[in-house]
Amino acid sequence: MLTNDTIIALSTPPGSGAIGVIRLSGPEAISLTNSVFSGKDLAKQPTHTLHFGLIKDGDIVVDEVVVSLFVGPKSYTKEHVVEISCHGSNYIIQQIISLLIRKGARAAKPGEFTLRAFLNGAFDLSQAEAVADLIASDSKASHEVAMQQMRGGFSNELKDLREQLIHFASMIELELDFAEEDVEFANRDQLRDLIQRINKVLQRLIHSFEVGNVIKNGVPVVIAGKPNVGKSTLLNALLNEERAIVSDIAGTTRDTIEDEININGVVFRFIDTAGIRETADVIEAKGVERSLEKMKQAKLIIYMVDAQEERAEVLKQLQDLAQQQTPYLFIVNKAELLTAPQKEFYLEHGALLISAKTKQGMDVLENALLEKVNLSHINTSETLVTNIRHVEALKQTQNSLDRVLENIHNPVTSDFLAMDIKQALHYLGEITGTVTTDDLLENIFTKFCIGK
Repeated sequence: MLTNDTIIALSTPPGSGAIGVIRLSGPEAISLTNSVFSGKDLAKQPTHTLHFGLIKDGDIVVDEVVVSLFVGPKSYTKEHVVEISCHGSNYIIQQIISLLIRKGARAAKPGEFTLRAFLNGAFDLSQAEAVADLIASDSKASHEVAMQQMRGGFSNELKDLREQLIHFASMIELELDFAEEDVEFANRDQLRDLIQRINKVLQRLIHSFEVGNVIKNGVPVVIAGKPNVGKSTLLNALLNEERAIVSDIAGTTRDTIEDEININGVVFRFIDTAGIRETADVIEAKGVERSLEKMKQAKLIIYMVDAQEERAEVLKQLQDLAQQQTPYLFIVNKAELLTAPQKEFYLEHGALLISAKTKQGMDVLENALLEKVNLSHINTSETLVTNIRHVEALKQTQNSLDRVLENIHNPVTSDFLAMDIKQALHYLGEITGTVTTDDLLENIFTKFCIGK
């Protein structure tokens, strides 16, 4: 994998703005910038310094800039890094990038700066992936989890597990060297205890993915119910905008509509669905089918009924809802129309009384949502797994260690034990990047934005 050339990319979002930041990394980053910079001699300046000057293409002044200098290995990539802060004109940015490419730089690929940081030992692979999560974080909780992982919380936990396994693997390898003497260097009882302890840690990490994934990607919440009960009005009230079309005509919503909001640091992805009813309309029927499918996939269901719905029909809907085995909030819309006996009936069945049109009860609904997903007790300083790749590797590690336990119980030769322990070490190594392939790295880093 070629890393001895100098790469360049825009690190700020594309489009016109006050400033644009162009980043270079590689052995020629300083000298290439120096060749077009009119100001101090950058080659003679200390690291972590700022320098004002001009970028010039021959005698033509392209822009006034501030150059930030990071002399390797004291930089993000551990190479020479230069960041050029220029005016945020698309024309100026492209002129500077084109000029430096003509001088010998190469346009960076997505994630290539972070890839170089990983390859140069600035951090391991799971920390590199946390960089992408940090950039994408859109809530307090997802930010805290990404920061914890980027600082090595997850990596350190895995490192301890690997070191203990490596010790026993080396002892078993030693047994293979003395196979004819039939000696045992790795105490099987100690190995069994170690694997059982490691499996407990692995199980905790695997189980944490359910919470970690919700924090990272948001809580999927389906708004469901019969046609014309006010689902779209509720979505608009939650989002404070006219996101969904509202009509008195039953069956207006034919497909799912999704949007998200942040409530007290937790992101909720609300999904407005087609009203659930039997229909001869082919398109509406497809929408109903999608609604039922979304309800199965949801973390939480907001199920709405109209205030004037018949009691027997409400009880039937609640019975059907309970069979979904998905947590739900039972919402009664148009609460202002309820009589005292009706209110008593709904409250007995745990309903929240709201008016989506007037936004009455929205604060109560938001508090109920937070209580239902139960994320307030989560300690984001603890290790939470948020990456499906990591979860799969942890499960494979656990399977390999289960085979080791089985082989200890039904004694087998040391070479079989060694093989399964090596396999467990391999899967743990895939998470941190101790074990990598070019395909794996490409799959991870091409998902990054260019310039990071």
